[in-house]
Amino acid sequence: MGCIGFVAGQRDTSRARQMDPSAVRRMNLLFDWRSPWPLLTVLFLHIGFFYALQAGLLRRFAETPVMKEIIATLITPEPPKPPPKIEPLKPLPAIRPVTVAVAPQPAILPPANTIPSETAIMLPAVIQPPPPPVPFVPAPPVVAPPAPVVAEPAPLIPPRFDAAYLNNPAPAYPSLARRMGDQGKVMLRVNVNTEGRAQDVQVRTSSGFPRLDETALNTVKQWRFVPARQGDQPVSAWVLVPIVFRLEG
Repeated sequence: MGCIGFVAGQRDTSRARQMDPSAVRRMNLLFDWRSPWPLLTVLFLHIGFFYALQAGLLRRFAETPVMKEIIATLITPEPPKPPPKIEPLKPLPAIRPVTVAVAPQPAILPPANTIPSETAIMLPAVIQPPPPPVPFVPAPPVVAPPAPVVAEPAPLIPPRFDAAYLNNPAPAYPSLARRMGDQGKVMLRVNVNTEGRAQDVQVRTSSGFPRLDETALNTVKQWRFVPARQGDQPVSAWVLVPIVFRLEG
């Protein structure tokens, strides 16, 4: 081994002697580990490798289709099967003739001649008498049901205020009206209920003096009446009550 290295070293020195001195200086500078060039070269190679890795060049290289070996096996076809044997047809049995009985059809007569010929004998037509007329029977008269009898209402007997047993007092003559000489007639309209009380009192005709009208109105409101009657039932009704104020002497 030492001999081989020596011989190689001798060969390299002989080549270095033959090379240009400037080239020998550059090679020594390149392979001198103390210079920065080897480190820069290794650094550039690593940078290029990582750039190729990021750019996808290595992936494209890895994805390069690989040719696969395809082995084809030839399949020999099966021999054809022999055709099936065809058996000969058996003879059909003899067919016996069938006799069909056909019923005789009735004879078709020609239609009768409805057209009168010259030699035909015309018989007189028989005219039947018309049916007798149906006698007219009048419908029975419709009798309307009797109308219901509506009972007429009993007459209304108006209320009374002049019965002696009522003891209705006469209205007092107002003293001021007496001194003033006021006198006249007041017509009152009184609604008497079924109990004989004055339910409503209105002045129908005034005497011309409000004091006389007010006195007559207040007096009649306290009166008792005989209630109006319709049949046997007491009913409410209106009655007119005249009150006369007259000065005498």
